Amino acid sequence: MTAPPSDPEIPAGLFGDALPAPTKKLPVEAATPQDDVIEVGARLPQDLYLGTSSWSFPGWAGLVYASGASESVLSRKGLAAYSRHPVLRAAGIDRGFYSALTRAEFAAYAQQVPASFRFLVKAPSTVTDASVRDENGRVTGENEGFLDARLACDLFVEPATTGLEANAGPLVFQFSPLPRKLLAEPQRFADALHGFLKFLPKGPLYAVEIRDAEVLTEGLMQALADNNARYCFGVHPRLPGLPAQAKLASMLPPGPTVARWNLHAGYRYEEAKANYAPFNRLVDPDPRTRKHLAQLAMRALVIHQPAFIVANNKAEGSAPLSCVELAREVETLVEEKRAGGATL
Repeated sequence: MTAPPSDPEIPAGLFGDALPAPTKKLPVEAATPQDDVIEVGARLPQDLYLGTSSWSFPGWAGLVYASGASESVLSRKGLAAYSRHPVLRAAGIDRGFYSALTRAEFAAYAQQVPASFRFLVKAPSTVTDASVRDENGRVTGENEGFLDARLACDLFVEPATTGLEANAGPLVFQFSPLPRKLLAEPQRFADALHGFLKFLPKGPLYAVEIRDAEVLTEGLMQALADNNARYCFGVHPRLPGLPAQAKLASMLPPGPTVARWNLHAGYRYEEAKANYAPFNRLVDPDPRTRKHLAQLAMRALVIHQPAFIVANNKAEGSAPLSCVELAREVETLVEEKRAGGATL
């Protein structure tokens, strides 16, 4: 294995503050990475945070974990092993979307990872879904907590930031599909979002992810720009492609990139889950999306801003392998920039 090239202009190390080697057996042991994966990870810019939207998948044995473990064990105790993967320097905490997490629960996650690791945290649907839904997702009424900023602070912002502390990455407000009356008046949604973001405490990196192309407007971008929030790029069949999203998001001031690679085109969530399980190989490689995501990452990196991208198993079949291939794509762009005399 050759050592990564030294370049004072392009950060080269992943874990300057990596966790010390364990002195006793961990509840979940990390897999031994292949040499080429170690090398790719070592060459990535330090401000690039790639990860997966969760980490509790037994099918990742041999890729992330040394051997099989139950979903429950991985959910509670797998992060220490996960964070030793050379490319995975971030993870999504999605479970808080369904039920708000406590400060102690967030702190328990942070205690398992190095200081250089970042979490992308989804806000509870209590404040991001305009509708109340039953267990099957059917709308049963209007949600009185929708876009309630005080509720968002109490249930989400305060516990996430105080629990995760330095490991807190973007706080993502993912808005479920909106009712027709809001889709018919996209500026009304943008104005409501503006008021919501304005009330939130300053300091955290906020990002907004939508599921309706109708509200992807200049008004939405203005609401984000006015409140120093970022647009969360979403790879999802309900949205236009990444180039169209990027064109509109160019209205925002330069800053961090936040993206979630959610679902392969042409699939519903449950279809992708059935086709891709146990998530240990790339079933439907999507190099075009990888290229677009790498380009979005470079937008931030070239101006010395961080880029946060998490992948779902339903994107290509295996989120860790998607991240490795995305890392290779970013590495290619970094080398092209270096060859052209640019610095990161």
